[in-house]
Amino acid sequence: MMDQFTLLLDGFAGALTPGHLLFALAGVTIGTAVGVLPGIGPALTVALLLPITFRLDPSSALIMFAGIYYGGMYGGSTTSILLNTPGESASMISALEGNKMARAGRAAAALATAALGSFVAGTIGTVALTFLAPAVADFATTFGPPEYVALMAVAFVTVSALLGPSLLKGAASLLTGLTIGLIGIDSQTGQPRLVFGVESLLDGIDIVIVVVALFALSEAFGHLLTGTGHSTVQPLRERAILSKKDFRRSWPSWLRGTALGFPIGSLPAGGAEVPTFLSYSVEKKLTKHPHEFGKGAIEGVAGPEAANNAAAAGVLVPLLTIGLPTSATAAVILTAFQSYGLQPGPQLFTESGPLVWTLIASLYVGNLMLLVLNLPLARVWARLLTIPAYGIYAGVLVFATLGAYAAGGTTTDLLILCGLGLVGLLMREAGIPVAPAVVGLILGPIAEQQLRRALTLSEGDPSILVSGPITIVLWIVVALALVIPAVLGLRKRRAAR
Repeated sequence: MMDQFTLLLDGFAGALTPGHLLFALAGVTIGTAVGVLPGIGPALTVALLLPITFRLDPSSALIMFAGIYYGGMYGGSTTSILLNTPGESASMISALEGNKMARAGRAAAALATAALGSFVAGTIGTVALTFLAPAVADFATTFGPPEYVALMAVAFVTVSALLGPSLLKGAASLLTGLTIGLIGIDSQTGQPRLVFGVESLLDGIDIVIVVVALFALSEAFGHLLTGTGHSTVQPLRERAILSKKDFRRSWPSWLRGTALGFPIGSLPAGGAEVPTFLSYSVEKKLTKHPHEFGKGAIEGVAGPEAANNAAAAGVLVPLLTIGLPTSATAAVILTAFQSYGLQPGPQLFTESGPLVWTLIASLYVGNLMLLVLNLPLARVWARLLTIPAYGIYAGVLVFATLGAYAAGGTTTDLLILCGLGLVGLLMREAGIPVAPAVVGLILGPIAEQQLRRALTLSEGDPSILVSGPITIVLWIVVALALVIPAVLGLRKRRAAR
């Protein structure tokens, strides 16, 4: 533990330089603004900024992206409370009670408990990340090719199940990403795959172009089809502050939400949606004011918001230690690591230790910056909601096109961008989630490489894939992830009959 504390102090020495502080501030400011704007999530923003940050050093870019991630979680509560429009799926629960509070003239209290709860949960979650991540990374260094194959299978199945409305649609998205990942020259045989005679595809499709197309372009195309729409913003006429009574009611909910959010977010099958729903359910059962739930109970905002931000810190544990993204934003941040030639996983802490600890230290700094930004400037963020949606998405299209051209620099890249943007639009129209496609695109080639290594070691014997206790446990997790949703769906259909 002392070693980790020393490394964290070294990280603070790197994070507190003027340059890194500036990028942390830029990240949390952009993230908060993005979280406030409905429909523009942190995943889309990081995807748009990826090509623009190619000239930055890895530490500065990753610090900014982490700030956008944390800031997006903060800003999402503003949209949910004032507009009843969650920017991210994890902010849905905050809208239930938060918007009722806003309509009752208590928007300031709702925003204050969300901001303070986010700060408390984010700080506790980052402390847990500091001491848990190295231990997980040390354990993961014992993994060989068979363990990695099983681990990738867990990632494919759980991400497909959790990030989509059904396992089938999640699997369809995953297969789309896996197919895109196969395009180009096979590294072992030297044979071209799925290039159809197009020479510019021999090197494969740049991950950045795929991410920008599936997230940004498909979102803009979708709004072009459906129209921008108009919403009524609840006015905010006062500063975001908490009374003593509201503080007494909120702080136990913050701690309970954090206790639920971080462990669930840390699981490879975690994410932020499950703990926010659980937190709301727990607060509803434990409250001394049950009559207020459904009409604007402050605990119903405090607990889920804390769970949301603690889960955001938890999501970084599997991302940094074993290279598994469990949310859409984490998948895009994984792309950012890879664009700098870094592969998150067990070796990251040993090969790029100073970068990782500077990044973790910057999370503490960014969390404090977010509190300072959100409480006094709540009215400023609320005014962002009056920007017309057509202006926002016109900007998204411009930045997406410029970013794709910067990544590849050819007309073919722009055509691929538009083509994949239309694929993303079709996926959204069909209710197929985009995030599993990005996970398949990133992890598919790694899974293929590890599978080939495992079969080479065993001279073609597939039993090596279930040769140890870790692999057996992981394959059991895969089986459960496939069976449980089917069983639950069957029970729901029987209950409906």
